[in-house]
Amino acid sequence: MILVTGAGGKTGTAVIRALAARGAKVRALVNSERRTAALHGLGVHDVHIGTMGDAGTVTRAAAGAAAIYHICPNVSPHELEFARNIAAAGVKRVVYHSVLHPQIEAMPHHWQKMRAEELLLEGGLELTILQPTAYMQNILAGWPEIAGAGIYRVPYPAATRLCLVDLDDVAEAAARVLTEPGHAGATYELVGTSPFSQLEVADTLASILGREIRVEAETVETWADRATAAGLGGYARDTLIAMFRHYARHGLVGNPRVLAWLLGRPPATLTEFAAKGIRAPRP
Repeated sequence: MILVTGAGGKTGTAVIRALAARGAKVRALVNSERRTAALHGLGVHDVHIGTMGDAGTVTRAAAGAAAIYHICPNVSPHELEFARNIAAAGVKRVVYHSVLHPQIEAMPHHWQKMRAEELLLEGGLELTILQPTAYMQNILAGWPEIAGAGIYRVPYPAATRLCLVDLDDVAEAAARVLTEPGHAGATYELVGTSPFSQLEVADTLASILGREIRVEAETVETWADRATAAGLGGYARDTLIAMFRHYARHGLVGNPRVLAWLLGRPPATLTEFAAKGIRAPRP
């Protein structure tokens, strides 16, 4: 049995799907019953409801599990607390879903993941750390405007260079690490592409859609106003603003060779992702 925490989000469901494809028995920990039916539909054996902030809940969910795949909710202020409960859950084999370059203090959620890595490394666990870069799937958040108006909106300059990765490749790598021997003690950067400017991303989208796509770089203040109006909390908003400002100065650059080795094939290109994901109807 493999316990997946944070199982209701896009990362959790992708990892569960990849584990199920390999015949693994999966248990999910989520904070709401509303995802139960969907998770069972993905092949989850059983679902535990509760918060990662409650040590008893985590320990009960982990009972009998051979491994934990730990996903903390994105930009959570409770990263260390949740990691501490995972370390104390009584399961020796843990795979931690971290982030590319967690050592960058200017991005608070990266820095918190580094602190969580440290805590888990000191926990006497058979630990593997996965450090994915930004998902290609994040592009789809702006799909209505991309497809409807031909505008690809980003909160940093159009020249900003980011390495990307297909979440499906991350999930496949996670499933391999969880179900194959020999990965304990490793830290793997999961990068799918060379760095792309946002202009190059727009050109790729345009080539698939067969229409012009224009990059529109908005200020972080404008983005923050929209995010606040949409209900994003202050901690998450400010954390993401810090990330966008770091991206604007330095980008986010890694190397795809580790992921290619883990997968036994080249990672998905942005063009392949676009052809697969963007042609599908979107709500």
